[in-house]
Amino acid sequence: MNQDRIYSAPLKNVGDFEFDDAVADVFPDMIRRSVPGYGSMLTMIAQCGERFGQPDTHIYDLGCSLGAGTLLLREHAPAAAKIVAVDSSAAMISRLDGILAAQSQPGPVETRLADIRDMPISSASLCVLNLTLQFLCVEDRTPLLEKIAAGTHPGGALLLSEKICFQDETQQQLMTDLHHDFKRAHGYSDLEIAQKRTAIENRLVPETLEAHIERLQAVGYRTVTPWFQCFTFASLLAVK
Repeated sequence: MNQDRIYSAPLKNVGDFEFDDAVADVFPDMIRRSVPGYGSMLTMIAQCGERFGQPDTHIYDLGCSLGAGTLLLREHAPAAAKIVAVDSSAAMISRLDGILAAQSQPGPVETRLADIRDMPISSASLCVLNLTLQFLCVEDRTPLLEKIAAGTHPGGALLLSEKICFQDETQQQLMTDLHHDFKRAHGYSDLEIAQKRTAIENRLVPETLEAHIERLQAVGYRTVTPWFQCFTFASLLAVK
């Protein structure tokens, strides 16, 4: 695992965060040290693959990055289900193709280099948006979720994990401070934290947990359950 040192040196101009080759090279380390509870999110993906995945359906990993969730779905979902892993980053998809080619696990996986907003969703028993929706424009989020819900069988599910924000300013500051403490405890310097925050602030737009719940209910999910929260990260299970 390559160590994330992307923001360790002072940068004259901190550009917008991109899922490019540099990020792909260190992504497992970056996300492990940046997202509290990431391991629990992956465990839930595997559990949902077992519970909701159905033979002869599609299982979508939307915004799959290097395929940590895809590989768990391949292992835990029914072998007769087709897993479709989608990402708009050529660097991520290229590396995922190599990872899949080196493995011999059963179960079909199709990778797609595409914007998830343009991806058709059909005959789905499970869809995963693991820290993905937050990178889309807010106005694009409802149409995407409407499409996902429409393409999901009754009884199928969506697992949505996101960075969230809080309406109360004191609560927001406390959760942000605790998240930064988490990153320091995992070896990031104050410089790295500050520069990463600058890089990502125009790319990642969080919403409140309540906004996510209301949207999921509005697009047709009958059960929406927050199952995890740690600081500014949360995950919800929505069942159609």
